Amino acid sequence: MRIYTRGGDKGHTGIHGGERVDKDDIRIEANGTLDELNAQIGIVRTLLPGEHDWQELLGRIQREMMTVMSNVATPSTIRAKNPNKISEDLVLFCEKQIDMLSEKMGENSYFVLPGGTPVSAHLHLARTIVRRAERRLCTLNRKDPVPPLIMQFVNRLSDLFFAMARYDIFCQGGTEERWHSFLYKRGR
Repeated sequence: MRIYTRGGDKGHTGIHGGERVDKDDIRIEANGTLDELNAQIGIVRTLLPGEHDWQELLGRIQREMMTVMSNVATPSTIRAKNPNKISEDLVLFCEKQIDMLSEKMGENSYFVLPGGTPVSAHLHLARTIVRRAERRLCTLNRKDPVPPLIMQFVNRLSDLFFAMARYDIFCQGGTEERWHSFLYKRGR
């Protein structure tokens, strides 16, 4: 079987259920951004030793991302027929990871400049890709409902990647470059 099908040569692609849509359809834009995010997570994993604690965490996120993309690719009218089910504990899973990392480092009350270590910088890039995916999902949600669990998971992922980026610098003994305190935390 060839990797190319020639089916998309005229600017259309198939989605779950067989419908053909434009390649710049919002569903494709959202899924493309989630795919980009998954690739970025893969880059982070290559920067970590094979035995690093985050390998399992990031591997699970990548696998869950594939399920999320399958559901985003499926119109809401036939989503119940999609055999790929999203784990109900995804949001709680992310929150537990965030809380665990924050407890070790202490709370953050300021904006930081992305960087610090290669892993931290790549986690910040993942965080920004998540935010773009979230914007694309919001647009799709106005056209065709996106499962609330997906919206919550994607929102939590950006917080998780921020916490992980900070934690990597913390573990390496580095110092974050602070910009400004969060206005809402300092009373404006």
